[in-house]
Formats: sequence, C-alpha cells, structure tokens
Amino acid sequence: MTDSNKPGSAKPRVRAAADKRRRLTTEAARILHEKGVERTTLADIARAADVPVGNVYYYFKTKDDLVRAALSEHSAHLDTITARLEELADPRARLRTLIEAWIDQREVAARFGCPTGTLAVELDKRADGTLDAEAGAVIGRLLEWVARQFGALGMEDPEGLALSLVSSYQGMSLLTNALRDPEITAREGARLLAWLDSLQPQG
Repeated sequence: MTDSNKPGSAKPRVRAAADKRRRLTTEAARILHEKGVERTTLADIARAADVPVGNVYYYFKTKDDLVRAALSEHSAHLDTITARLEELADPRARLRTLIEAWIDQREVAARFGCPTGTLAVELDKRADGTLDAEAGAVIGRLLEWVARQFGALGMEDPEGLALSLVSSYQGMSLLTNALRDPEITAREGARLLAWLDSLQPQG
C-alpha cells in the first residue's frame, strides 16, 4: 500500500490545498488593494502566495474569481474587527475605537486608499459584471453595523449618522490617497472623534 492510499493520507492533501487557497485569497486582497484590478495579474498573486502559477487555476478559474475571493477576505476582516469591537461594553467606545483604527492606518491609506472603497470604485468602471455590487455590499455591512451602534446609544436617525461617519471615512481616505498626505486622516479623524463625543441621545 502506497502512502497516498493509506487511510487518512488524504487529510494532509486537503489541508495543503486549503492552505494554498487561503494564501492565494489573502494575497489577492493585499495586491488588489495595492495595485488595483487591472494592473494585477494571476502571476503576481501566485508569486506572492508562493504557489505555482499553473496551480492558481485549480482554485480560481479567472481573475474575477480572485476578486470575489478578495472581497470575501474584506468581509471576513470586517467581521473580525466588529467582533473585537463588540467586546467593548459601550457602543460609543466601539465607534471611537473604529475611528482610531482608521487613523492608525493613515500611512496605508496615503499609499493605497481604503481597501474596499478603492476596489468598489474601480469595479464600478467595468461594464462586464456585478462585482461592484459585491464590493458595495461589504461597505453596506459596515454601515449597518455602525447604525446599530448609534441605535444602541439612543441617537435619533442612527442610519443617517452612520452614513455621515462612513462617508467621512471614505472621503478622508480618498483625499489622503490622492494627496499622499497621511495627516489628512489624522486631522479629519480627530474631527470625527470630537463630533462623536458631541452627540447626545434623543430626548
């Protein structure tokens, strides 16, 4: 009996395949953020993930499949962040910590912009698919989470406040990237923190 036929021998292969897919997905999210969809090749992602380029097609048939995987990575990252924030008892502290995380990422924003926002804008320019809607859905989930925090604080119009907060983030990320100036995010983030602290529950 060869090793490949021994009972249980398939498990290492399954784990290895899952690990390759995980590496490809992680690197797709990173490289697409840094280079954009049009300038990224499957070879770029394979090289970064240390996977032979021919093997990429076993996991992802097209670049769009990799873009979807990258969007799933963004969604999972959002879940991780919000789960950690939920450990804070106070919804206002959750929102403050979120804004502070944005400020901490200002150097990355200066170089590449917001990961999901820039991807959504680029995909919107394409006329051959629905990936822009999938990118928008990730931003929509962030809006919903932020609105729940404002609602938990008893604020009037939590959805409107969430829109103000997230659109401010997207705007400062865009300007930070366009002007290559991380201090824009630092200054505007401080304004957002002061604005958040000034809000009072209704009635």
